[in-house]
Amino acid sequence: MENKKTSVSAFFSGLVRKQIFIPLAALVILAVFNLIADPSFFKITLGYNSAGSPVLSGYLMTILDYGSELAILAIGMTLVTAASGGQDISVGATIAIAGSVILRVLCGTNSRPDELQAPIIVAFLAAVVVSMLFGAFNGVLVAYFKIQPMVATLILFTAGRSIAAWINNNELPIVSDVKFTYFGGFIPGIPIPTPFFIALACILIMALILKFTNLGLYTQSVGINESSSRLNGLNPEFIKFLSFVILGVCVAVAGLIKVSRLSSINYSVIAKDIEMDAILAVALGGNALGGGKFNMAASILGAYVIQFLTTTLYKFNVQSDALPAYKAVVVILLVVMSAPVVREKFASLGKKMKSSTKEVQ
Repeated sequence: MENKKTSVSAFFSGLVRKQIFIPLAALVILAVFNLIADPSFFKITLGYNSAGSPVLSGYLMTILDYGSELAILAIGMTLVTAASGGQDISVGATIAIAGSVILRVLCGTNSRPDELQAPIIVAFLAAVVVSMLFGAFNGVLVAYFKIQPMVATLILFTAGRSIAAWINNNELPIVSDVKFTYFGGFIPGIPIPTPFFIALACILIMALILKFTNLGLYTQSVGINESSSRLNGLNPEFIKFLSFVILGVCVAVAGLIKVSRLSSINYSVIAKDIEMDAILAVALGGNALGGGKFNMAASILGAYVIQFLTTTLYKFNVQSDALPAYKAVVVILLVVMSAPVVREKFASLGKKMKSSTKEVQ
C-alpha cells in the first residue's frame, strides 16, 4: 500500500516538474469549471451550413477553430521569445498587412471582381514573402541594432494597419469566389473547421524541422547565453533574425485564415489584441519570457487553453472590452509563478514536505 502511495506521489511530483504541467492544469481547471457551471458547454451538434454541407458546432468546435490560428502564431512567437528574450507585439498589425496583400492579389485593381485575378496559392505566397520581409525588418532591428524586441516591433504595431489600408487604397475588397472561404471555414463534406487542419500541418512541419535540424538547440543556446553560443561557433544575430522570419511565415498563414473567414478585411479590427494572446500562450506553456529553453508542444496547448478561456468568458457574457483585463491577470500570475525566486521557494517547500513525510514514516 505504501509502495502504491509512493509511486503515485512520485508520478505527480514528476508531472509537476514538467513544463507542460502548467497548461494541462489550466485546461483541467477550465474544464471542471464549465462542467459545474454549465455542462452544455461540452455539447457538440451536427448541422448544415448555408451550402448544405455537414458541420459540427458548439463551444468546443469554436475553441478548435479559433484556437488553431492562435496555435500557429504561438509556434513563431515561441522561437522569437526563446532566441531574443522578448516578444513581437506587431503580429496583429502584420496579419492585417498579410491579409491585405492576399486580397490585393486576388482582386487586382477592382475591389469587387466577379472572378479571381490570380490563383489563391499565388496570393498566399505573395503574403508569405511580404510577411517574411516585415519579420526580417523586425529581426534586423533586434539582432543587429540590439533594440529591445518590444520597442523594435512597436514600429509595425503602430504603422502596420495603416500600411495594410494603403495597400488596397483604403478600400475594402470583397472576394466572391466561394472556394476562398474554405480556408477559414469548412471544406464541403468535412464537418471539422479547416483552420484545425492548417494548424495541424504547421505543427507537423515545425516538429519535423525541430527533429531533423539543430534550430531548437541553437535557439535555446542563444537565448540562454549569447556570448557562450558565439564562442561555440554559432551566429546569435542570424538565429534571432531567423526566428523573426519564421514568425513572419506563421503570420501569413494566420492572415490567410483571417481574411478567408469574411472574404474581406477590416483594417482596424482584424486580429486586434491577438499579440497578447500569442504571448500569453507562450507564457502559459511554461516558457521563460526572458528567453532560453522552450517547449513547443506546451505553447501550442497553451494557445488552445487561451481560446478555451476566451470562449468561456464570452459564454458568461463578459464584455469584449473587458477580456484583456481578465487575460492581464492571468499574465501577471504566470509571470510571477515563472520568476526564479518563486520557483526556488516552491522547490524548497517541496523538499521540506518530502523530508517531513519521510520523518513521519
